[in-house]
Amino acid sequence: MGIGWLGVLAVVLCGARVAGAQADDAGSDSQVFDEGEVITFDDVRRLRPYLPEEFWDNRDFFFYEGMNLEIGPTQADYSAAREYAAATERYRGQPRIGPDGSLENYKAGQPFPMDEIDCAGDPQAGVKVMWDHKYQWRGSGGQPASFFYSYWDRGEQLPLYYEGTASGVQLSRRVEKQFEKTDGDVFRGEKRTGAGGAQVDAPFDARGIMLLTFRYKSSERPRAEAKNDDTWVYVPTLRRVRRISTAQRTDAVAGTDFTLDDLFSFNGVVPQYEWECLEETLAIAPMNTKVKAYPYEREHNFGPYGLSYADDRWELRDTFVMKMVPKNDDHPYRYKIIYLDKQTLTAHYSFAYDRKEELWKIITHNKRWSEDHRLTGEYYLPWEGIESVRDHHIVSDMIINVQTGTGNRIEFWDRTGMPFKSKGKIRRFIDVGRLTKGR
Repeated sequence: MGIGWLGVLAVVLCGARVAGAQADDAGSDSQVFDEGEVITFDDVRRLRPYLPEEFWDNRDFFFYEGMNLEIGPTQADYSAAREYAAATERYRGQPRIGPDGSLENYKAGQPFPMDEIDCAGDPQAGVKVMWDHKYQWRGSGGQPASFFYSYWDRGEQLPLYYEGTASGVQLSRRVEKQFEKTDGDVFRGEKRTGAGGAQVDAPFDARGIMLLTFRYKSSERPRAEAKNDDTWVYVPTLRRVRRISTAQRTDAVAGTDFTLDDLFSFNGVVPQYEWECLEETLAIAPMNTKVKAYPYEREHNFGPYGLSYADDRWELRDTFVMKMVPKNDDHPYRYKIIYLDKQTLTAHYSFAYDRKEELWKIITHNKRWSEDHRLTGEYYLPWEGIESVRDHHIVSDMIINVQTGTGNRIEFWDRTGMPFKSKGKIRRFIDVGRLTKGR
């Protein structure tokens, strides 16, 4: 969906370089690993040519004695739903980059088809890739998914945590055939791209907090014309709904190392940053989890720091290396390097540098493929207008503050992009008044 329900989760908590030592010929190294082989701690140096330099330099957070990293298929096909691809072709050539890195004349699908992206030769390639990242195929919403947000300090899990459920819906840029007459809008004349909401169930002192957030189409415009998100929160102790500001998206979230814009590596507003496509490379990263974690299982071992996916399946992938530089002088980052999968546009890694240009944070992700039912059986079903879902989606975020040794893990392994089944249910979901009903 447009804003991502994890962005909503972050608001809940607020309210209460390039890769080094690459292979000489990345395109010919598809057989450097055999599918199904296991990399142990003694073998991790074999991974180094396909890992970002910053990741390798801080590998103690991620690789450990007893790890069993399984090699998955190289360059597996995670292409998007046929309907998304059809929308991309239908509107091919119409979207364009406007002033301030804005997006103009976009309707649905991938704004800038991958076969037209020239990372080395096009000075606008960076911002084009990021608009593609912004509007990657993620389904059309999100039926309630469970989340667990934990805090870690040098390997110790702290007692502070949050858990609950979150939902969302894409209100525009829809690719289903039934929305063609309204140019992808669910409701005619829709001004929002999406809505997301969350409910906190634990701990006890936060139980019952509910939120609803809107993101607007105007967020695609130049900064001077863009409308900030609107967010409302129901606070049980006050027994009323409050409107809260999300204008400042770069503040730390409730004592964590995350910011709103760090979710999914980038969950922000594209025109607020300068973008450069540094290179294309071959990288290895988690792509299709074989792990059952929250809410299926609560006690999976994520390594001695609690922040590692080294006991999971990793794959070699063609990858864009992006550089993000904030346009706002008060931003806490000098820049961020983001590794994006070239096919799916999901993030593998990102590396945030502080104002002194010292590495500050490493963000990693795990993902799940909607067509793979081996983990829990069929869990992600098609809906009207979508014959086969084909959604490659993030199901966990981790962030490590390399300067302090602290970090956070967000788990939501049951996440899908299945939308609400009727317009009536959508209307009820986006009604701010529902936050207090039944309370």
